[in-house]
Amino acid sequence: MRRTLIASITTLVPSLAFAQPEPMPTPPPSDTAPQPQPQPQPDPSPAPTIAPTIAPPTPVMAPGTTPPSQTEPEPPPIAKGSLFRADPNERRASSTDPFGWADWTWLTGNPRTPDSPLQWGPFTGEFRLDTVMHYSFNRPKDDTIGGSSEVFRHGENQVTQIGIGGDFNHKDVHGRLMTQFGMYSQTTPRNDPTPERGQWNLDDAYRYISEGYAGYRINKLGVINIQAGIFMSYVGLWSYYNFDNWTYQPSYVSSNTPWFFNGMRIQWFPTKKLKIEPWLVNGWQAYGRYNEQPGFGGQILWRPTSWLSILGNQYYGADTLGVPDRKRIHTDDSIQIKWYENPNGVINRVASTLTIDAGCEWGGGVSCYGGNASSPSQYFLGFMAYTRAWFGDYKWGATVGGGAISNPGRYLVLVPPINGATAFSGAAPFYTYNPGDPFKAWDTQVTLDYMPRPYITFRAEFNYRHASIPYFSGPGGITPPGGNQGAPGSVIDADNDGNPDWAPDLVKSEPRLSFAMLLKL
Repeated sequence: MRRTLIASITTLVPSLAFAQPEPMPTPPPSDTAPQPQPQPQPDPSPAPTIAPTIAPPTPVMAPGTTPPSQTEPEPPPIAKGSLFRADPNERRASSTDPFGWADWTWLTGNPRTPDSPLQWGPFTGEFRLDTVMHYSFNRPKDDTIGGSSEVFRHGENQVTQIGIGGDFNHKDVHGRLMTQFGMYSQTTPRNDPTPERGQWNLDDAYRYISEGYAGYRINKLGVINIQAGIFMSYVGLWSYYNFDNWTYQPSYVSSNTPWFFNGMRIQWFPTKKLKIEPWLVNGWQAYGRYNEQPGFGGQILWRPTSWLSILGNQYYGADTLGVPDRKRIHTDDSIQIKWYENPNGVINRVASTLTIDAGCEWGGGVSCYGGNASSPSQYFLGFMAYTRAWFGDYKWGATVGGGAISNPGRYLVLVPPINGATAFSGAAPFYTYNPGDPFKAWDTQVTLDYMPRPYITFRAEFNYRHASIPYFSGPGGITPPGGNQGAPGSVIDADNDGNPDWAPDLVKSEPRLSFAMLLKL
């Protein structure tokens, strides 16, 4: 019995150790060792070969380049046509901003800068610097030049303007601020007599501000901007900022008409080619009111093609200080045409401007026309015309032009700063502006500009100006010996004999050279 049990165990152990799992039941134990099971043999037929899948190569693109299949359609180009060389893309040109569909940098009164490096979020900064040296061939011994709203000193380097500011835009709310330091901060306020009507020294309050207004944009009926504050007028076509213009010294039609208004305006752009802009202002280039009546006016600007701009400014007010019954009307109308545009030509571009102004005053002892000795005619009639050519890859510009005015009553003639005279003080008896006092003048300018970058201009200019009365500073100057004496514009008569102890040296003509460096960022 024991022998049979041991034999069974001995047989079972090898079977457990060497048996392979199979789907069949384990064979019964036996006295003989189990035979090893044959291993499965591979199928002698070869397995089919599957070709590997290879993705097409990805084209190597320049950094920041969008693959062609994802490129968005290009926007329509900015139109740059001319009267005799139409831009074939002009019909496709479009923009969401009024007048943004064309290149207007050729216009006088417009800056040519394509952008501003001074941008931070909703603020686009602006920096301007205008430095110049004028040489009057009259060589006034006091270095004082009169009769201009742009030119003030002879034989010296002076900074006409330093402007720091910019534009703020956020969710249809916008504003603009531009400061003015340098000569403009003294010469512009002295041409406004309204600060003497009342208190608070308006000329000092606004002395260092050329523009300062707030606005709100309404995206209805095209685009509507509602703005209030001090803003540029563009009566006379030229800009207040010399960098923007074709010449440094414009003719009288521009130099003697308003550079700014203080009030409110509504800019309505019913289409991308038209602006209609009514004004309600304090007065004719005035910080305050001349009388109790404000000034009314408006501007219509139409640019139907990229080579044509038509501008009309209209004004009505009562702008003789202390004479509320005297009314004024004025129309200022300009056309600018670009005749030629060829980036590859010897001459790259040619454009011209024509401005015609007319106006008059009536009431308070004067007549608009047909006057007599008791109520003389008092009107303004003038024009100016310029042509400019660009060459040398638009880096050089040459301008020639001039104009003339007739202004009986002299109500738009600038008062010469004789003995510190201002628009309020006057300069009688050496210069008067009594009703009907005659005044005629003409001038011409030749300007050469070098513009190596869009942000800077080097300018050389010759001017010749002539008036029908002694008006410009002569060799003896217009400042009394030892400096200004007494009240501004007063007569110096120390011995009280009724005869002036000193008289200014005024002449009828002024030839002048100017050399300027103009910067805008």
